[in-house]
Amino acid sequence: MASLNKVFLIGNLTRDPELRYTPGGTAVVSFGIAVNRVFRDSSGEKKEETCFVRVVAFGKQAESCNQYLTKGRLVFVEGRLQNRSWESNGHKHNTLDVIADRVQFLSRGKEEAPVISELEEEIIPEQDISTDEEVPF
Repeated sequence: MASLNKVFLIGNLTRDPELRYTPGGTAVVSFGIAVNRVFRDSSGEKKEETCFVRVVAFGKQAESCNQYLTKGRLVFVEGRLQNRSWESNGHKHNTLDVIADRVQFLSRGKEEAPVISELEEEIIPEQDISTDEEVPF
């Protein structure tokens, strides 16, 4: 059975990157991004929701992210989802991270206005897609 684990996100950093090193010397950086979605609900009212995502990158990419990224910067992240579980003080914890294959810096710094793509400007009405109509492709 085929499967696919691929994520594409554009969002702003919610905090500065945190750089660490594994015992083997590999750089690991983690940072959070906020991804916004704008839509119209069934009554036509404009709504916005934000999803907060933790991103992890390794190696030279991790070092570049740590050097050039700061809170507020706009980034494009391509990667995969990874679930982590651990236990501390008798409590079980779960988190879903994005492991970055590629991080592209989309804005230069805090002083620059965020880049708004045509996709972000367009408001798409939320629709029920659970129909039994035949798909034309």
